[in-house]
Amino acid sequence: MRRTLLGGAAATAIALATVAPAQNLVFAPGEDGRFNWASYEALKAQDLAGQTITVFGPWLGPDQELVTSIIAYFNAATGADVRYSGSDSFEQQIVIDTAAGSPPDIAVFPQPGLAADLAAKGLLVPLGAETADWVRANYAAGQSWVDLGTYSGPDGAPGLYGFFYKVDLKSLVWYVPENFADAGYEVPQSMEDLKALTEQIVADGGTPWCIGLGSGAATGWPATDWVEDLMLRTQPPEVYDQWVRNEIAFDDPRVLGAIDEFGWFARNDAFVAGGAAAVASTDFRDSPKGLFSSPPQCYMHRQASFIPSFFPEGTVIGEDADFFYFPAFAGKELGRPVLGAGTLFAITRDSPLARAFMEFLKAPIAHEVWMAQKGFLTPHTGVNTEVYGDATLKKMGEILLGADTFRFDGSDLMPGAIGAGAFWTGMVDYVGGKAAAEVGAAVQAVWTSIK
Repeated sequence: MRRTLLGGAAATAIALATVAPAQNLVFAPGEDGRFNWASYEALKAQDLAGQTITVFGPWLGPDQELVTSIIAYFNAATGADVRYSGSDSFEQQIVIDTAAGSPPDIAVFPQPGLAADLAAKGLLVPLGAETADWVRANYAAGQSWVDLGTYSGPDGAPGLYGFFYKVDLKSLVWYVPENFADAGYEVPQSMEDLKALTEQIVADGGTPWCIGLGSGAATGWPATDWVEDLMLRTQPPEVYDQWVRNEIAFDDPRVLGAIDEFGWFARNDAFVAGGAAAVASTDFRDSPKGLFSSPPQCYMHRQASFIPSFFPEGTVIGEDADFFYFPAFAGKELGRPVLGAGTLFAITRDSPLARAFMEFLKAPIAHEVWMAQKGFLTPHTGVNTEVYGDATLKKMGEILLGADTFRFDGSDLMPGAIGAGAFWTGMVDYVGGKAAAEVGAAVQAVWTSIK
């Protein structure tokens, strides 16, 4: 889902917080053998004392403290002074600052589209073929991450401009283990199994799914995640990319097929709590509550890694609730695709120190320190997953490491009028009964009108 920007007068008041380098390291180097301290010690070969750069990004509050705790290791090892500034209007401010010729040294983008726009204007610095090769070799589904960070420069030539660091996971199905155990259900390993389980639950007198698309002015966005996940499970990733760029139309049969796969789950009264008519009107934050009622109003809920925030207070993940990978079709041989989002680091003002910091982000220790705290997932295959701060993060991290393909939330890559507009409303119309072809044609008409 697209990050919401401030509106009205509030948009002009940039909430900016600059954090000086932390003096204390969260984990003492060398004391916990789970960490890759060799990658920390290797940083000491660089004497960067007296050099300063700024990193600007969207993180405030706890995330700001966490990213600062990572930067502290680079500063402590090298003597550099790297400082992080966070803004809740990052997307607006980075455009202003780069256009004015006063950018930070490094920027942290939550949306690849914005980074691509700045790269095309010559406002980002290419990271080079060596970094692209490193990502291919050291990230699970490495080519996917190279593709996501590769944009056209001002001369039209493609290059790697973005290095992904800190990833979010969307391809998850949530359930209550006790409910599954009581009914004798097992976690499905394929989409065929998931569909069979859906039908079995109905045959047993239950309701398999809770689905809610309500989100105020953003109503409809949860369905876009469903369709994106199903596109990756019914078509090769190249077709997904063509769809996101509108190189194939929104009413292309391959897109309509993914929409109708969503409809298989969402438009069947027997499959959804409250019936199909309740899907659009049920708030996405309330939707998973049916998992926890007695008897359960539903057995499964497909949603991203953030949804436990809306579970009943005191819910323990791994005990009271758990999740499994939203599975791929065994019969389609498309591997294990994963849908998600994440942040990418890009150099906005070139310098040896900026380059050195980007190299630091490749080090296992730059990932493991945040992994051991909270709210961080990485596709880095060289990290020790045992350092994850809890079992939930570890399990999500293993799903990410098991991916053959990773793709960014498609609606966030589409123009705002589509990804945060026509796609949302089109999915509401679809669950309300309109045919996929009619919905796809309507979305395509909007896309054509803005080209």
